Amino acid sequence: MSKYFAVLTIVVMLGMVLTRALLMQKQGIEAINFGKIDKTDFLIVPFALFYFYTVFAATFNFPTISTQEFFDSKVISWVGVFFCLAGLLLLLWSLISFGQSFRIGIDTEHPDKLITTGVFAFSRNPIYVAFASILFGQFLIFSSWILLVYIGAAIWPFHRQVLREEDYLNKYYGNEYLEYCDQVRRYL
Repeated sequence: MSKYFAVLTIVVMLGMVLTRALLMQKQGIEAINFGKIDKTDFLIVPFALFYFYTVFAATFNFPTISTQEFFDSKVISWVGVFFCLAGLLLLLWSLISFGQSFRIGIDTEHPDKLITTGVFAFSRNPIYVAFASILFGQFLIFSSWILLVYIGAAIWPFHRQVLREEDYLNKYYGNEYLEYCDQVRRYL
């Protein structure tokens, strides 16, 4: 049963982000700016699609590279469901807190105000924390070495993007952003 929650997590996660982007597009705001600054961002897409397939394959017994698991524990699997649910709730809170400032990628042409309230009063990057929680939760559900590799591999592009965003925010907002950084941690 917990495996179905892993699949549902991916569907809900993508649904929340894409729905938010589409609603903003209807208001004339281009929320998807992915790959505009660095075209290598598009290398993330095939890795994400393979990850999604891996989770679906493990759930619905599709062909996959490996079905080997590190452990088989229903309790740990349900702890994984908790992490997935926590990640989804954090993502939802992040999207709500972002308001009209939500973007996928850096929007240098139409920046909005610096968001420091809501969940952003506790973490400067709650969406990345949400994604990490979901990745960890799905690893606990499936305990696959492939998903463990994905956790390790995801750290680099997440952190790279955070550093790029921080550089942009520092240049655009200056002292306001630096004061925010002094008050709120980067992740947790």
